[in-house]
Amino acid sequence: MNHSIVTEFIILGLSRNPELQGVLFVIFLFIYLVAFLGNMLIVVAIIYNTTLHTPMYVFLLAPAIVDIICTTSIIPKMLWTTLTSEEIISYGGCMSQLFFFTWSLGAEMVLFTTMAYDRYVAICFPLRCTTIMNHHMCVALLSIVMAIAVTSSLVHMGLILKLTFCGPHTIDHFFCEIPPLLALSCSPVRVNELMVYVADDILAVGDFILTFISYGFIIAAILKIRTAEGKKKAFSTCSSHLIVVSLYYSPVIYTYIHPATSYTFDKDKVVAALYTIVTPTLNLIVYSFRNKEMQVGIKKVFPL
Repeated sequence: MNHSIVTEFIILGLSRNPELQGVLFVIFLFIYLVAFLGNMLIVVAIIYNTTLHTPMYVFLLAPAIVDIICTTSIIPKMLWTTLTSEEIISYGGCMSQLFFFTWSLGAEMVLFTTMAYDRYVAICFPLRCTTIMNHHMCVALLSIVMAIAVTSSLVHMGLILKLTFCGPHTIDHFFCEIPPLLALSCSPVRVNELMVYVADDILAVGDFILTFISYGFIIAAILKIRTAEGKKKAFSTCSSHLIVVSLYYSPVIYTYIHPATSYTFDKDKVVAALYTIVTPTLNLIVYSFRNKEMQVGIKKVFPL
């Protein structure tokens, strides 16, 4: 059977309902501007304030950069499709979008675990914190994050590039993600699905468990705090972090744990919107804008 070389895909977006196009455009444009400008604000504030050059804020800087890359690789194209009804995306554009998305997905998950470890050291070993989380340790942890994210992304990209797409070339999604691409392929996708399961088990489930183990030790340390006010403040911080982590990991694990043949487009598009669009915005509120030192740092750079 002859297969023509795929040069472009048709990407349908979030909804085919013309009445919803304008509403969706306004909503996601607002979310994107909040996520992009907010994360840029964090990046500038941390870089230009020497008082924020500590491991804790370095680990806030990294996810801010990752969120900028993730949202920028997806949302502008989605907004353009919604506004103009131009649903064509080139094969190269689709693969580029897939690479940056899978990279940011892997980096975000490992960063959550790294941030949980940083908080574990800060709370459970306060006197040794600066010794343990020194400059070399921060560089080592961020290098591990980058290596894992790039390796995972390259493996998935390599396997996707080997697939044959013989039609239809319509992606019923708002960006090029692995499950809808596997559903379109006329090549065997068993190896791809196996690697997705492996990545899901190691990265998503593994990091999820490690993150909650860290917070388990943190909560145990908090319970030893004598003052009620100290316990309340610490629990408030931990609960907020755990909510964001749960909101991020749950849809990711759900999306990548089931095979491409069981992919349900309408439901899975909504689930994907949670970890590609909603979570980067929540990160701003929970990890950064509620932090008093971050607020002071932002005011120094952008005085009102």
